[in-house]
Amino acid sequence: MRARFSLVSLVLLAALVAALALVSLAPPDGARAVQQPTPPPTNTPRVAAPPTNTPRAIAPAQPPAPSATPLPSETPTPTATEPVFLPTPTLYYPPDVPIRQQPATAIPSPMPRLRAYDPSGAPYDLLNVMLIGHDGNVIPSDPNFHTDTMIVVSINRNTNTVSMISLPRDLFVYIPNWGMQRLNQAYWYGQAIGWEDGGWGMLRQVVLYNFGIELHYYAMVDFEGFEQIVDTIGGVTIAVDCPIQDMLCTGERCRDGIPGNETDEDYELYTLPVGVYEMDGEQALWYARSRKNTIDFDRGRRQQQLLRAIWARSVDTGLIPQIPELWNQITSVVETNMPVNAVLPLIPLALSIEPNDIENHFFRKNVETVAWTDPATGANVQLPNPDGGMLRMIENFLSPPTQNRLRLENARIAIENGTDNPGWDLVAADRLIWEGFAPVALGQAGETGVARTLIYDYTGSSKGSSLSELVALLNIRPENVIIEPDPNRTVDFRIVLGEDYNSCVGRQWVEPRPTGEEIAGS
Repeated sequence: MRARFSLVSLVLLAALVAALALVSLAPPDGARAVQQPTPPPTNTPRVAAPPTNTPRAIAPAQPPAPSATPLPSETPTPTATEPVFLPTPTLYYPPDVPIRQQPATAIPSPMPRLRAYDPSGAPYDLLNVMLIGHDGNVIPSDPNFHTDTMIVVSINRNTNTVSMISLPRDLFVYIPNWGMQRLNQAYWYGQAIGWEDGGWGMLRQVVLYNFGIELHYYAMVDFEGFEQIVDTIGGVTIAVDCPIQDMLCTGERCRDGIPGNETDEDYELYTLPVGVYEMDGEQALWYARSRKNTIDFDRGRRQQQLLRAIWARSVDTGLIPQIPELWNQITSVVETNMPVNAVLPLIPLALSIEPNDIENHFFRKNVETVAWTDPATGANVQLPNPDGGMLRMIENFLSPPTQNRLRLENARIAIENGTDNPGWDLVAADRLIWEGFAPVALGQAGETGVARTLIYDYTGSSKGSSLSELVALLNIRPENVIIEPDPNRTVDFRIVLGEDYNSCVGRQWVEPRPTGEEIAGS
């Protein structure tokens, strides 16, 4: 039973974490477009091709049946209409302590505590949770692990909306009692010096000082735990809109069950083309960590995508309602300081989310940050862009959605695949969902071999139209926009994807080099 509880606990924590990241009801005032993709719409068929060129022995585990264990009487599950929220912990700025290392660059002034305000001038009630992934299982004997994944989820408990932001691990930040260092070193340093609340206490102080974001809770897993989560829910469905290339362990020693037995000869250059894939835990971790033909910032986008995919699969399999029943097992496997009483009001809300009801934010090199080399150590790090781009993005992250998102959601969009590339309609739909639209992927068009991507605009309207956003996001040339006003239309826009379709828009990415070992898209 203990082994089962361990796996189920990891799954439920993933569902919880994803639920926290995706809690939302219908936005009362609309919502603004998000910046990145989500799992493909669940009401359309999916192409299911594992992204691998070697056989896998791991079979997806079946989700456990709901437990009959009664809910604790002292913590009844609140209804969605009567949430009972616990007060959020208050965080104060770190004390002024001497630094131990002379900084190579000036220590910045503390960022003011950033808050968003409603029309009456009152601050919104935000619950901010940091989701942490670390590499502690790579060298278990080394306590100085790095928190390479740091995603902050902000739940607005007044508007029932949510935003996520990925913090870059290589951002050069002020760490109290130490000086200027990479953000991913704050946690272990806090542990090492016995800071109040240990590594978590230090990390939340660093985030407040350098970003102005107040963190209330955290949940943390390592790479192995992440793989277990994905395998236990039976894998995740991911729409890949930019080809991803990196080294992958494919030799016999990669599957002999002996950790660290692999050599360089067991690795080969591996390319994952555009398409829709079912990924197991190992493949999902590879997808999350890959950066050979992308930069570190793009990993934050893909990690948010995987988080959403875990949530979608957890909803489909009915796992989220089991969270209260196995909370003790969850907290014995995954490190978190979030009490069950803070979780319970969020569960009904998590079950009401729509994929396009979430905002995603992530840093971009040379936009929110600029590269810098430490002259003392030669370390390549990132600094906030002096033009204030980081501050603007954080303010957007903490603010509730705007009317622009409501307009996007109201556009009725149908997407057809006019090519022989399986799943392209799902990839395009996924791309639009991440931008706040609610498209429907219709599968194969009446004809294949379509050379150019076409968009049919049946609205005949220029004011308040979504046409310009759709054209930009899907790389549609102006001459391929067809205006056909139709007062009896059943959709506002019909998109037929052609062979020229390129979904890799706004990505910090380079074209993969030929390998001869590319994976089929279906």
